[in-house]
Amino acid sequence: MAEVDEVIARRLESGVPLVGEVSRYIISAGGKRLRPALLLLTCGALGYTGAQRFNLAAVVEFIHTATLLHDDVVDESTLRRGRPTANESFGNPASVLVGDFLYSRAFQMMVDAGDMRIMQILADATNVIAEGEVLQLMNMHDASLDEAGYLRVIRSKTAKLFEASARLGAVLAQAPAGVEQACASYGQALGTAFQVIDDVLDYDGDAGEMGKNLGDDLREGKATLPLIAAMQRGTEEQRQIVREAIQSGSVGELERIVAIVHDTGALEVTRQAAAAEAHRAIEAAGQLPGNPFTAGLLQLAAQLLERRS
Repeated sequence: MAEVDEVIARRLESGVPLVGEVSRYIISAGGKRLRPALLLLTCGALGYTGAQRFNLAAVVEFIHTATLLHDDVVDESTLRRGRPTANESFGNPASVLVGDFLYSRAFQMMVDAGDMRIMQILADATNVIAEGEVLQLMNMHDASLDEAGYLRVIRSKTAKLFEASARLGAVLAQAPAGVEQACASYGQALGTAFQVIDDVLDYDGDAGEMGKNLGDDLREGKATLPLIAAMQRGTEEQRQIVREAIQSGSVGELERIVAIVHDTGALEVTRQAAAAEAHRAIEAAGQLPGNPFTAGLLQLAAQLLERRS
């Protein structure tokens, strides 16, 4: 990861000072660096030790960071990882344009790999992520969204880059098709579980630990799985309260809605959905060679269910 951070710092250089300033601001905010770590772990599990793994790990982090910059503008977010978002600090135009810079820089770095298969995986992933963003926008304030529709969004918007990160490790290692698919399945399942748990924490987390505002999803009119499950399991009165909050994007009834989510057992239902995805990831990782890197992948999936921030 230290090697990846060196690549990131070097490739953030730009002749335009604001580009580097905004880029460094959001990348230095911390973050879990899960996608680069996933790529490195997969490479290790399959025995690839070439320097290209550091380049591509930086690429997936740049793509992820670009999506965050754009997301925060679309969602009108003011807080990320415990400090003001880039759009709050630098304005919407700078955030959008620097996000574009990070996307284009990522594509420049992909070319360095000199492999059309790698280009295809990352180009396809970036396109699917963009589709997922638009799909989520279309679903805003839609209280009729069901679990299948919710999963379609997060598998596009969040899980796709996890999937691509794990698949890239297999491609770099020139692994057989079956192993590559196992890596991709692991990444998709892990990314899905990660987002489901993230949605749980919006109603069962600590704002200080999470570095975001609790209730943000509701304010944006997002029908996430805890709310979908609460509407399925609640009384007609409880369903109506949640439905109206999603449709209006109002957090005036947030305390009451949090209570409904807890009282209906919606959080447990959502955690069970995350657990199913984590177990799918563990099953996929079981197809990889037994070594400390594969053990790390297994541990990552298991620990995800204990995530509190």
